[in-house]
Amino acid sequence: MEKTKNRLEVCLSPAIYDKHADDRNIVVIVDILRATSSICAAIHNGVKNLIPVATVDEARAMKRQGYMVASERDGYVLDFADFGNSPFNFTPEIVRGKDIVYSTTNGTRCIHMAAHSKAVVIGAFLNLSVLTDWLLSQNAPVLIFCASWKDRFSLEDTVFAGALAERLMESGKFETICDAVTASLDLWQLAQPNLFGYMQKAAQKTRLASKGLDDCIEFCLTNDLCPVIPAFRDEKLVDILANGDI
Repeated sequence: MEKTKNRLEVCLSPAIYDKHADDRNIVVIVDILRATSSICAAIHNGVKNLIPVATVDEARAMKRQGYMVASERDGYVLDFADFGNSPFNFTPEIVRGKDIVYSTTNGTRCIHMAAHSKAVVIGAFLNLSVLTDWLLSQNAPVLIFCASWKDRFSLEDTVFAGALAERLMESGKFETICDAVTASLDLWQLAQPNLFGYMQKAAQKTRLASKGLDDCIEFCLTNDLCPVIPAFRDEKLVDILANGDI
């Protein structure tokens, strides 16, 4: 008897997350430029605890409590923060062994939105292979949740959703009747031959370039540089590979 396949969906924006929300889902948060790439880099480089908060007020309050804070809005480092949201900020020299509060324009809000789910994990090109293997081992429906930009469609997040969806669907363990999965797969096929070149047309690339913050884009589009699986547990992000939870 053929085993039942798990459901795969893509949510293209937080504005429609409620249409996809299901307590049984494993939710993969995706914010390629730059939050989920930065989270993978921070955990790979040895941060002790990365504490995502959704609002500026929460980040400011944590700073008053003595925490180091990485926080930005619209690409600008907040005046009370120690640094912003580039993965290049999270070097081993800065983050190893530290507790760091983290708040961004889009990505950290989505982590808290999905906290009701079976699991919330972080997805990026930087951890694509280990993330895929873990998802395939879980026997649960998967929702790839694109953080987008202020609820608007995001090209880079959707292309990554397609890259991950391709691997999951090719395993034979998933099925889908979600048009957003199909659209993501089609975009990934279009972008894949020259991913960096394709992303030059992304709106977020233009936003970052206008502030001189686009130096990390090639890094963020590179597969498997940070083989970690950050998961949201007890109000912080921890590497479930390092904890043996695989």
